[in-house]
Parts: sequence; structure tokens; C-alpha cells
Amino acid sequence: MAGESTSLQRTKGGWHSGRFAHTFAAIDLGTNNCRLLVARASIEGFDVIDAYSRPVRLGEGVALSGTLCNEAIDRTLDALNVCAAKIQRNRVTRARHIATEACRRACNGDDFLAVVKSRTGLCFEVIPPAEEARLAVASCENLIDPDIPHALLIDIGGGSTEVSWLRIGRKPGGCGGLAIELIDMTSVPWGVVTLTESCVVGQPRGEPVTRACYDEMVERIRTGLKPFCARHGIGGAISRGEVQMIGASGTVTTVSAHHLGLKRYNRNMVDGSCIGREAILQICDQLSLLSVAQLTTLPCIGTDRADLALAGGAILEAVCRQWPAPMVRVADRGLREGVLLDLMRRADREADPRHHPAE
Repeated sequence: MAGESTSLQRTKGGWHSGRFAHTFAAIDLGTNNCRLLVARASIEGFDVIDAYSRPVRLGEGVALSGTLCNEAIDRTLDALNVCAAKIQRNRVTRARHIATEACRRACNGDDFLAVVKSRTGLCFEVIPPAEEARLAVASCENLIDPDIPHALLIDIGGGSTEVSWLRIGRKPGGCGGLAIELIDMTSVPWGVVTLTESCVVGQPRGEPVTRACYDEMVERIRTGLKPFCARHGIGGAISRGEVQMIGASGTVTTVSAHHLGLKRYNRNMVDGSCIGREAILQICDQLSLLSVAQLTTLPCIGTDRADLALAGGAILEAVCRQWPAPMVRVADRGLREGVLLDLMRRADREADPRHHPAE
């Protein structure tokens, strides 16, 4: 049946072939969140027809113990059962599911994913940091200014922070397309979960951390960024006005929503917005003075993000202090979107009569 279906799609062509013949799904299983997107292709990209996100904290305790704990596994399995049901209900025909830092770091990560497959039918691929960077870049392509020759893409995760250094240009031939070269990337082994567990575990929820504790978190991240900065001369390029910065993470979107004064989070207002460096530093400083209990009362932070907001702010502040780009472009998108675009391009190639499967 699958072969007959593929043959029919190829002979129909147009709207019935390639990316338009499929329903796609992507799951990003990170250290903190489990995220699903189900989508169909559109003229300008894709239309999301179903989505799901839950803060499962899969990486809880991994930085200290080196293993995924039973409570985190149970939370994640519950979320993945929901994802599997949505994928089946939407009759998904092409999918890719990826796992990142928590499963890379945990000694029982492979065993956990074997359990996931047996209980939910979902097959996961543990991807390296370089693949994370590639997918993040793909998802943010239309936010990049082609007239600024370099870009820094910052992706603050739960278990690590990925930084991509990009060369930007236009494709030859006058077609107007964007040419993006990933020059290098680095993965700092601190994200919002791992930094929180390392620096503020046991902190009373009603008391703010000390300034010394917060400054130590900022410096820990800067220490991880400095060799990468020196290797590529990024500071000098920023001073010459040759660098644009893009932030793709829950931390950056939360700071943007706070800056915009949103009472409820609105993706349409946040994605693609810009926030100045000085405004970011001011917001991070304000948040650093608040306790977790106080952070829960702020719109767009609430109980889901409050425990990790301080570490997120420290990472973002460290990035902005290390690299004083005047503006950050905000991306409410990430690995799932990059995976979907990959799947759609692959479907197009396979529907092309000139395509050879062995290639």
C-alpha cells in the first residue's frame, strides 16, 4: 500500500506530490520541555494543525547524578503518550523525533528511549549539538537580515546553551535567496535546568538569591563563551557593526513578552520582535532581585517558568555582556520547525522524478 500511495502521489504532481502529499510531525524532547508540532505544507512554509508542549523536566538531577530519575521518566512518558495520540489522530505520514542534552548526558538515556519506543511507538534520535545548531539556524532563516554579514544565534536550552556563528550573504545569480554558512558553533554545558540545580538548589522560594550568587552564574556562562569569542574575533566584528544577534529560547521570548508588557503571552507579537541590549540587561537585573515566589506573579512567567527564570536571565545577561550587539531579534521557534522544514524538503526531493534514492 505504501508503494502504491507514493506512486500515485508522484503521478498526480502539484498539490498532491512532495510536501503537499503529507502530514508532518516533529517532537523535540529537551532537558526541560517536551514539544510537538503537527503541520501541513503551505505556500509560505507550513500551517500548524496541532501542537503540544509540557515542561516535563526530563533532565532533573542529571547534572548531579548522571541518570534520568524515575519521576522525570514518568512525567515524560505521560507527555509522550499525549504526543503519540495526536500523531495518530492527525494521520501523520512523515515524522522525525529528536532528543537533546538530557538523553546525551544521562547514562540511562538509551534505555529510556527504548522504553519510550515500546510504550508509545515513538522512535527518537539523540542528536549532537552541531545538529541542534543546524536545525535552529534552519528555523530562523527568515529572521536574518541579508545585509549584515554575520549573525550570532543563541539557543538557551534546559541542559546547555548553543551558540552558532554564521556568515550571511545572498545566493549568486541574482535570485535574491539567502546564503547562510555555519562557520562554527559551541555548546556551553549550562542551561536553565542545569544552572539552577548547580547554583540555587535549596534556595527558599520566598527569598531572592544573593547578588554574589547571581553574578557567579553570569560569570560561569561568560567563561564558557570567551574562548569561542576570541577564536572568531566576534567582539571586533560587533564593534564594526557587522553582527546581528538572534535569540531562540523560552528565556528570550519571556523577556520579550515582559518588555512588551503583555498580560498573556502572544506568539504573533513576540516572534520576530526586537529588543535592545540595554532593555534586556535592565529586565535581567530586575528579575535577579526577585524570589521565585515573586516571579510566579509576573505575567508570562507564572508557576511554569518561575523556578528557572533566574538562571535563564543570568545566561541571557552573560550573552549580552560578552557580545554587546545593540539589538536582539526574538525567535519563538526552534528545533521542531527546523525538523519540519527538513522533512518537507526531503519529501520534495523524493517526489522529483530526477531524484535517485541512493543519493
